[in-house]
Amino acid sequence: MDSVLSEDPVALKILVAGGFGVGKTTLVGSISEIKPLRTEEVLSDRGIGVDDLDGVEAKNTTTVAMDFGRITIREGLVVYLFGTPGQERFWFMWDELSHGALGAVVIADTRRLTDCFPSLDYFEQRGTPFVVAVNCFDGAAQHSVDDVRIALDLDDNVPVMLCDVRRRTSAKEVMITLVEHSLRTLTSAN
Repeated sequence: MDSVLSEDPVALKILVAGGFGVGKTTLVGSISEIKPLRTEEVLSDRGIGVDDLDGVEAKNTTTVAMDFGRITIREGLVVYLFGTPGQERFWFMWDELSHGALGAVVIADTRRLTDCFPSLDYFEQRGTPFVVAVNCFDGAAQHSVDDVRIALDLDDNVPVMLCDVRRRTSAKEVMITLVEHSLRTLTSAN
């Protein structure tokens, strides 16, 4: 009788995407309840002339495969976070990582806003619900959500929010916004 009353566990998959150095690894680390799996490697000579360090000159590592984290919402409901690599030469991983995803967070850095266009294009082309989280870096010019929406040419239904990916509460707000947006999007499609 107990087996009839028990529910099957539910796992949700969320991608964290964006350009090189925008804070994907930091976001996964700030909200994950487990020590995140990271595939960080030190930047090497192979990246010279390939990796654009303008605006992120202090960056000395990069994700070469993915970041992985977990959030338990309640017993039987778990969210798995997959941070995508930001450099073009690692984009072949995206199709595998995105399979079965509920939605995606696209992190934007206003110092390098055009770097998030490939992520936006990827999710728009596949019909994957996404939100844009503008990571407010120390010392970077602050822009309004409306200005970012216009600059990225986003539809009004795509949530855009300011955040600090280093702060767990800020990362949590981004995740809640994504899940709510994904559920609205999926419900309206049916």
